[in-house]
Amino acid sequence: MTRRSRRLFTTATAGVTTALLLAGCGGGDGDKSDSNGKIAGADTGASTSTSPSASATAAEDAGRPKIALPSDVKLTFAPESTGDAVKDAILKDNAEFIRALDAAIVAQNPRLPALEYYTEGEGAVASQDWVQSFKKAGWTVTGTVRYVDRVVSVESKKTASLTYCGDESKGYTKVIKTGVVEQTKVDKNSYVAYGVQVEKNDKGVWELVKIASTRGAAKCQP
Repeated sequence: MTRRSRRLFTTATAGVTTALLLAGCGGGDGDKSDSNGKIAGADTGASTSTSPSASATAAEDAGRPKIALPSDVKLTFAPESTGDAVKDAILKDNAEFIRALDAAIVAQNPRLPALEYYTEGEGAVASQDWVQSFKKAGWTVTGTVRYVDRVVSVESKKTASLTYCGDESKGYTKVIKTGVVEQTKVDKNSYVAYGVQVEKNDKGVWELVKIASTRGAAKCQP
């Protein structure tokens, strides 16, 4: 998102949980806040694109909701798999959460069923607030966004955490009414470090319950 809208989001969710922030969206309006936001999740390295058809097939196979994104919104994730079945399931559900979040923004629907499917508790509240901030501003998302260096730590049969970096330099906010794409200069705040907590529900879905972010993190700079 833009710097200004990013600030609105962090203020709105500050009382939900410590550092419970979601990725921003690229492009902006020139606000000088250091909380520059862009589209959720881009990375700094080679990554493999998750095509809508492949992702939808995987979702159908697991009984998960189909998530469709417009052609101008592209998300990539690296790595997509590790060879470990549990970690791969967590990586897949985390990617589907990110796709659902952007799909909810595009649909201007904070209660999009796919988003609710992949979130719970504080994570659900923060996700809905994030989408609502776009809806209130009259914005959607566009551009290419990626995640890189995705690392899973399995804590128990039903709890795990992830860390990853986001390069949001090619993701932008678009004004729905005018179609104008708002862009900001790429700087250190285009890169974000994330820490995610997930829990496995009774359906076997690894739901997002918390997500913390540090914008401008040194370890995620190119």
